[in-house]
Formats: sequence, structure tokens, C-alpha cells
Amino acid sequence: MRSSRIDLDSREQASMVSQLDQGSPTPAARAVDLMKSYGKGDVVVRALDGVNVEFERERFTAVMGPSGSGKSTLMHCMAGLDAPTSGRTFVGDQEIGRLDDADLTDLRRDRLGFVFQSFNLVPTLSAAENITLPLDLAGVKVDQAWFDHLVGALGIADRLSHRPNEMSGGQQQRVACARALIRRPELIFADEPTGNLDSSSSAELLAFLRDAVTEHGQSIVMVTHDPRAAAYADRVVFLADGRVVGELASPTAELVLTQMMKLGS
Repeated sequence: MRSSRIDLDSREQASMVSQLDQGSPTPAARAVDLMKSYGKGDVVVRALDGVNVEFERERFTAVMGPSGSGKSTLMHCMAGLDAPTSGRTFVGDQEIGRLDDADLTDLRRDRLGFVFQSFNLVPTLSAAENITLPLDLAGVKVDQAWFDHLVGALGIADRLSHRPNEMSGGQQQRVACARALIRRPELIFADEPTGNLDSSSSAELLAFLRDAVTEHGQSIVMVTHDPRAAAYADRVVFLADGRVVGELASPTAELVLTQMMKLGS
């Protein structure tokens, strides 16, 4: 049965935090009373306004909301790419705010994977070199069987010697996805990963991410504005004005679109 949940009030969020702090199974990531503000005085902008949320292990979660709702800010804070104004963020049982720069770099390198809208490939490296770059930087040997599985599943085995400017946008994003997964990270953050792709390439990439969760037990958090992309997820979390305002389990594109229309997007 498909179910929806919208308009979480402060008591429900407080209950969620209480349950998290009382020994529930450790989620892949979570935020507690997360605040992020920009500017000062009369021009302060509150991008995140007391967010409490968790992302389960071995689940695919989409984060949606109107433009300016705080989606990407939430992801960047939870991934340690940006520092919150106040509140706490965790990857597993590790509190990010307690890490120094070196430990934070190690956490992002060893435990997290990233897929961005702009691909972020190194233009002078081949596809194969871009994929293995995280391993090379860490001095870790490539697991050839896993490498072969990734490039085969993503359909880029015949593009491994090509540089980014010799590949289509869809091929570049699949290379970026393989790079994110090459170290088998416990959590993958994807920020609008289909934003620069056509519908066919988008569907192929999303199907791969879905399989990564279902078949390989990955945990994925994806920021998206596309209801069709969100329909690949197990759960959708909705933000508005920097707050969690609801969630939707077992989403379909139609259900997601309906909820987004209620939020004025």
C-alpha cells in the first residue's frame, strides 16, 4: 500500500530526534536541529531552520522542495561540504562537527560518494582514470572485479580511454557515478544528478542508482526537482522555507507532483 505523510509539526520532529538519540538502529546519516543562515542583521537569510531528519541505511531517499527551500544546503551540510550555523550532523555514529579538517577529509574520501549535476570530471584524465582517481589518491589498489562490474552495468566499458570532452553528457555522468561507487562508500550524496541529461540518459542513470541500493545495499540521498526522478526512491522528504514539511513513502511521479503543487512549486 502506498502511503503519504505531510506537514510534520514540531512535536513529531522532536519525537523523531528522541527516538534517534535513544538507541534506534543507526541511520546512514541524520541531522539534529540543523540551522544554516547567511548574511547578518536585517539581511539574514535562514536556509535551514531547525531541520531534524534521518536517512536510512540501504535505502534510496529523494529530497525535494521549491526553489530556495534548502535542499542543496541540507545535503552540503550533511556531507561535510558546508558548516551549519548550529545543530548537529552525523554520518553513521560519527558527528561531523567534532572532526578536524584532516578527519573530515578522510570521512568524505573513505565513507562518502558524490555525484553532482556538473559531473566534475578531471578533463585531462581518461574515463578509467577519473573512475579510479579516489583510489589512486588514497593509495588503494583497484578491485578489478568491482571496477568491471561498474563499467559494465553503466555501459561505459567502451569509453574507458576517452577523455570527458570525447563523451556525451550521459556518458560523463555515468563515469562520475562509477567514480562515486568505486570505493563502495556507505553513503552516496547525489545533487541533481540528472539535471544536465536527456530523458533517456536520466532513466538509465536512475535505474543504476536504484539497483545500487537494491542489489548492493548502498545508501543514497538524492536532491532533485524532478518528480519522475523521485519516483525511483523508496522515500521522498519535502522541504519548504528551510524546514522539513513532510515525507512520502513508496512514491510515484503523480503523488510527488501532487505534494509539490501543495508546496507551491
